[in-house]
Amino acid sequence: MSDVAVMILAGGQGERLSILSRQRAKPAVPFGGKYRIIDFALSNCVNSGLYDVAVLTQYRPHSLNEHIGHGRPWDLDRERNGGVVILQPYLGRSTSGWYRGTADAVYHNLFYISRRPYRDVLILAGDHVYAMDYRPMIAQHRERCADVTIAVQPVDWREASRFGVVIVAEDGWVVDFEEKPERPRSNLASMGIYLFRRDLLLDLFTRDHPDAPEFIDFGRDVIPYLIRTARVATYRFDGYWQDVGTVQSYWEANMALLEDEPKLNLYDPNWRIHTRSEERPPAKILEGATVIRSLLSNGCIVEGATVIRSILSPGVIVRQGAVVRDSIVMTDSVIGPGAVVDRCIIDKHVTIGANAYLGWGDDNTPNWLEPSRLNTGITLVGRNAVVPPGVRIGRNVLIGPEVKESDFPGAVVPSGETVNPIATVVWS
Repeated sequence: MSDVAVMILAGGQGERLSILSRQRAKPAVPFGGKYRIIDFALSNCVNSGLYDVAVLTQYRPHSLNEHIGHGRPWDLDRERNGGVVILQPYLGRSTSGWYRGTADAVYHNLFYISRRPYRDVLILAGDHVYAMDYRPMIAQHRERCADVTIAVQPVDWREASRFGVVIVAEDGWVVDFEEKPERPRSNLASMGIYLFRRDLLLDLFTRDHPDAPEFIDFGRDVIPYLIRTARVATYRFDGYWQDVGTVQSYWEANMALLEDEPKLNLYDPNWRIHTRSEERPPAKILEGATVIRSLLSNGCIVEGATVIRSILSPGVIVRQGAVVRDSIVMTDSVIGPGAVVDRCIIDKHVTIGANAYLGWGDDNTPNWLEPSRLNTGITLVGRNAVVPPGVRIGRNVLIGPEVKESDFPGAVVPSGETVNPIATVVWS
């Protein structure tokens, strides 16, 4: 579809992902072993025949820019008839500056949708995990002559306050929109996918609208205003879609890939999820090893160790006698001999010393990750951390990036504590 421009909003900081997004943009966070979160939006675009794609970045964009590059893994390294461009904030003109929100990011880059005679503009969140063909949504949008179409999906009522929710009339048109309401009147959640008629979008940002709010965010400002002044429709998507904006939801979405028939099928030959892959040798499982219901990426080595219900990214090494259970271990991390990693998320380039125990004890402690969800039991280890041999680390513990052995005084780390070079830790 050469008459549709795509803008992927990938500048979010993702604070609820804690140290996983401290040194990278949220869309660049690894997922499912070999992928990044941004891969799903990019792959959905090319699988839907959409090749004019702009990625709007802002917060710590280096790893994201490096991952996308010229777009070759997604067939987006095109000089003609499409391609991917990365748009970052810039200084020097009255319309330049840091993006203050999702709508403000689009406003700063209106030149992208003005350069060709596009009919519609598809605006996507770059931090969701899902497999979606956008073509039925575009077809419905045009059949109904809608000005804006919002992709929606029902969510659990207990989760609805985390989302923007829409209220729809009997004729299918949107009559109200609430951004993360405390007491939601609907559980029909916006997926962060908006399809705009291009002329309306340009008019919105380039003409004076005396009764309009300042357009900073789509959910808070733009959509509520357009509900009063334009034809706003919904497109109900019944396939897999997951907002992995919290540590708990991120862990659960990864673990769901281990089901016999996961809702997100990474093995579907008709809907491939493309990514930038490094050249690594095949995974190797040595004599005496046990691997049960797990995903192992290229370059992994499991020496006489046990891996149960876990996801290992490229280059992970699990040494003799170690146990990795219910965990996510990212690229080039090493689990030392005899170590136990239980219900943990281990970031890249982490070293776990011999006979260390992460996830030791029970879950009966307050959860630093999400106060509203106590006792999840997840322990998180930041990038490049080094955990010394023999130490015992409880559940719900946060170990910061770049932590060294000298940051551990050689004592047990109780559940609920934090190990971080810039913090003072109380040891029991």
